[in-house]
Amino acid sequence: MGPVIVWFRRDLRLNDHPALAEAARSGRPVLPVFIRDKSVVGLGAAPAWRLEKGLESLSRSLAGIGSRLILRNGDADDCLDDLILETGADAVFWTRLYDPASKQRDRAIKASLKSRGVDARSFSGHLLTEPVRLRTKEGGPFRVYSPFWRAMVREGIQVDLMPAPKDMRPPERWPASEKLEAWNLGQGMRRGAAVLSRHVVAGEEAALERLDQFAEGKIDGYKSNRDLVSEAGTSGLSPFLSLGEVSPVRCWARAMHASESGSPGAGTFMKELAWREFAHHLMHHFPDLGHRNWRDGWESFPWNLEENRPDVLAWKQGRTGYALIDAAMRELQVTGTMHNRARMVAASFLTKHLMTDWRVGLRWFEQHLVDWDTASNAMGWQWVAGCGPDAAPFFRIFNPETQAKKFDPDGRYARRWIAEGQADPPSTAMDFFEAIPARWQLSLDMAPAAPIVELADGRSRALAAYSRLTGKSQDLPNVG
Repeated sequence: MGPVIVWFRRDLRLNDHPALAEAARSGRPVLPVFIRDKSVVGLGAAPAWRLEKGLESLSRSLAGIGSRLILRNGDADDCLDDLILETGADAVFWTRLYDPASKQRDRAIKASLKSRGVDARSFSGHLLTEPVRLRTKEGGPFRVYSPFWRAMVREGIQVDLMPAPKDMRPPERWPASEKLEAWNLGQGMRRGAAVLSRHVVAGEEAALERLDQFAEGKIDGYKSNRDLVSEAGTSGLSPFLSLGEVSPVRCWARAMHASESGSPGAGTFMKELAWREFAHHLMHHFPDLGHRNWRDGWESFPWNLEENRPDVLAWKQGRTGYALIDAAMRELQVTGTMHNRARMVAASFLTKHLMTDWRVGLRWFEQHLVDWDTASNAMGWQWVAGCGPDAAPFFRIFNPETQAKKFDPDGRYARRWIAEGQADPPSTAMDFFEAIPARWQLSLDMAPAAPIVELADGRSRALAAYSRLTGKSQDLPNVG
């Protein structure tokens, strides 16, 4: 029997990997493969840079058990065909993905392989449960998170943790592999790559260590601390989950154990894992989620699509004059991540106070987030903008000054990331000027930014547009 090709995608780990485990159990030679197809070529600068780090780590992990990662470049179906011809492989295993492009690609490849007698199998592993498993009483997909969560709890999550294979049978002859450094996946980051390297760790070992640290300590305070932007109260697992360096099932299992031990924050963390599931459930059933307004009628909402307006540029540069937003946008430039509470406030400001189309913000995050996830990014932006599934009401307009008082009361988060006006700014704030494009021509000796819009004016303009769209008066208090 020929070798089994294990096609890695967003599952860059050895533990809890059903496709890899099945290949190793077969006793046949195993060929781990990663393909730089158009889904990889199309990645934003920071996600591509982060992928390169993940692939470096996966290669080391495979070498540690006597295997290796074969790299190929081109259309996935062509690359797999070439490997089958070169090695005599008669099976291809992979982990399912649920975004529209991946599903279309994978269906075509599976049909083609099977028509030629190749054992083509896809496995779970990217999510806690399959998007088709949970259904409403009417048999359709969920559109609201709360009943989706209740259905998850009712149906239960199968926790089947799998240790990494201790060894895998190698092929008699390894096929040729391209060099990862020749792909230069991080080229889009330019000078920002050096800054990101100071703040980002990658790989399964780092992911498991981060999960241990969280589950054995910070999870207890997760419910009360996760919104405090100056505190390290979140799990920090999103970049690892995005590339599958840790499985959601393992995260769920650790949270369940903490919950059974009386941890007050474990249940809240489990609901956040379910929120990720909900995003993928929606994208599976509603593939337009990433580029069309979810709610009917919103295509006529007068959002501005111009990405190069001065106020949008100020938002991107962290120069809006509102400390919480500016700190968040600078954190993004320096670390490739942004605190979740700050993401909501920054997104609300762009889509409501600046009346800018949510897709402008989505594309900016798509370029800069090392934890970029197509489903979560799309649902998050539509949720904040008010046009999406289970969305916050449009008239919930986050006030960045009020939010700062609640979640950064002593200004530590702002000082961590904004250098202007500080006599001795920290290195995190200084890193911003090293990371940003030189064409921005921003420097430490600039005066602190003045507000680019009066909050009351921006809010009134947004509500007036909403009233014209719906015919409803929204003379409501500021609830942000």
